[in-house]
Amino acid sequence: MIKLEEVTKKNYLNCLSLKLSKEQQGLIASNAFSLAQAKFHPECSPYAIYKDSKMVGFLMHCIDEDDNNHWIWRLMIDTNHQGKGYAYQAMMMIIDKIKEDKTRDRILISFVPGNKAAEALYKKLGFVHTGRYIDDEKIMQLKY
Repeated sequence: MIKLEEVTKKNYLNCLSLKLSKEQQGLIASNAFSLAQAKFHPECSPYAIYKDSKMVGFLMHCIDEDDNNHWIWRLMIDTNHQGKGYAYQAMMMIIDKIKEDKTRDRILISFVPGNKAAEALYKKLGFVHTGRYIDDEKIMQLKY
């Protein structure tokens, strides 16, 4: 079982040390960029994904200022911990947390076309394509 913990000054260096595979680089923003975004976008909530006491990934969600919807801005699992179901578990946890907000009815997520693993994961979680793109990224949504 995994758990989500806020990224703080106590664990951010571990978050910065998480790595993507060579094939995934360029498909997702770095954790350093994401943490910088969270600093200047206080509506963002960055989380470390832990398996036991080991940080294995990073996730960030927010309520977007432009459309007032929940967005999952980042999801990454360290290359050494992929294929173990951690991304799916972390997404289920954050989706359940977001669904507690009864003032909204959808979660949006985007990904770079060609990121087949992300697209397959999001479909498995119930996200559907909206037909929209932002900055050349496909947008999917999950209504709840």
